[in-house]
Amino acid sequence: MVSQMNDFGPVLETVSFTNTRFDPNQTRFGHLAGEMAAAFGYAAELVGDSRLMQLLRLRVAQLNPCSYCLILHSEVAAKIGISSVVIAHLPSWRESRMFSEPERAALGYCEALTIFDQERFETAHDELRAYFNERDVAEIAAVVINMNVWTRLKLAQGAVPVAADEGTRNRAEDDSV
Repeated sequence: MVSQMNDFGPVLETVSFTNTRFDPNQTRFGHLAGEMAAAFGYAAELVGDSRLMQLLRLRVAQLNPCSYCLILHSEVAAKIGISSVVIAHLPSWRESRMFSEPERAALGYCEALTIFDQERFETAHDELRAYFNERDVAEIAAVVINMNVWTRLKLAQGAVPVAADEGTRNRAEDDSV
């Protein structure tokens, strides 16, 4: 469960993260990414359906494979009422009837934009437009793009998950050195 916020999102009760490569706040980019998260991240107030937006965030985290984002967005999905079965089943959405046709179109678009399959992208966009208006498509694209920025930022900075009790033990050891 999410317990509190820091500059880069929530602090999770069950796990902490260690940056193994760099601190993104060394440049303005870290702060700009934070502004994008405020506008299109999981706590942003968007017009689109919260379940769909969270499924898209989680799918990007799966495709990129970002531990930080996978842990965070799985917990947020559960918190907003998405069942653990749906969360676990998301990678195989094509073989499922647990997702509505609009969700399926959005997930296809999400994958085409994240992987950027140039041949598939236009078709995915057209399928999305069958269910969503231009404003909705713009918001869906913004959520997917924001998540792609965040997954890549967390991967580049080396945000490595550490069990909460191990993180406390490691911090205590660091303090004694």
